[in-house]
Amino acid sequence: MTPQRDAFSQLEYDGWQRAADKYESAWSGLTKLFISPLLEAARVGAGAAVLDVACGPGYVAEAARALRACPTGVDFSPEMIRLARSRSRDIPFHEGDAQSLDFADRSFDVVVMNFGVLHLSRPEAAFAEAARVLRPGGRYSFSVWASPEHSPGARAIRNAIEVHADLNVTLPKGPDYFGYSDANTCRDILARSGFDPASVQFRTVTAEWHVPTAAFVFEAERDAGVRTAALLAAQSADARSAIQAAVEAALRPYAKGTGFSIPFAAHVIAVTAV
Repeated sequence: MTPQRDAFSQLEYDGWQRAADKYESAWSGLTKLFISPLLEAARVGAGAAVLDVACGPGYVAEAARALRACPTGVDFSPEMIRLARSRSRDIPFHEGDAQSLDFADRSFDVVVMNFGVLHLSRPEAAFAEAARVLRPGGRYSFSVWASPEHSPGARAIRNAIEVHADLNVTLPKGPDYFGYSDANTCRDILARSGFDPASVQFRTVTAEWHVPTAAFVFEAERDAGVRTAALLAAQSADARSAIQAAVEAALRPYAKGTGFSIPFAAHVIAVTAV
C-alpha cells in the first residue's frame, strides 16, 4: 500500500526519486566532508550498532563500517536505497520513514543523520524516533546547514534567490532552513524528544567544497536537489538566468587553480539518550 504523505513529504519523495542518480556527481563531494565530524560526535566505535537515517546512497553507513561498526541504513526513497545497496551489498539498507522507524525499541547504540532533518515535514518526530530506538546512553548526532552568515557558499545562493526570484510561488511548506542553528533551541527540542539536555554538543564545522566551476553550484541546486530545485523550476527563464549569474559572480573570489574552493558551514549536533 502506498503511504499517505503530506504535501511537503510528497515533494521530497518525488524530488529524490528524480534526483537520486544525480546526487553522486552533484552533492556527494560536499556532504561527505561532514561525515567524519558526525561520526566523531556520535562516538562510533568497533562493534557499535549504528542506524544511518536518511542514508541516501549510504556514505555514512560505509564510513561507520570502516570504523568496524555494524551499520544499518534507512531512507524513504526507493531510488536512494537502490543506489546504497548497489554500493555496499554487505550493509543492510531498508526503505522507511525517519519519522516512524520500523525498528524495535532500544535496538541501536548510535543513530546518525547527515543533512536529513530539513527534508522531513516533522523533524521532532524523527528525533523522538531516534530516542526510542537508542539504548540508554546511546548517542544521536545529526548535521544541518549553517545560516548564510557563517557559510559563504550558502550566502551566495541565498542572496541570489532573495534578489532575483519570485518568492511568492506556491510550494509546500517545510521546516525552517535554519531552525536548528541555535544551540539552546536544539537543547530544548531534543529534551522534549527524550534526550538528556545536559549532554547536547553543538559544533560548527566549515569545509571547502572543490568544484570545477561556479556554475556547478547553481546546477547542483537546480538539477540534483528538491526544495530549492522546486523554487527554481517555478521561476521564469530570465529569473533563473539572473540567479545563476548572481551565484557565479558571488563565488568568483573563491577561484583556485583550475576550479573553485568554496567554504560551506554546517552544525553538527550530538546528544545522549536517557
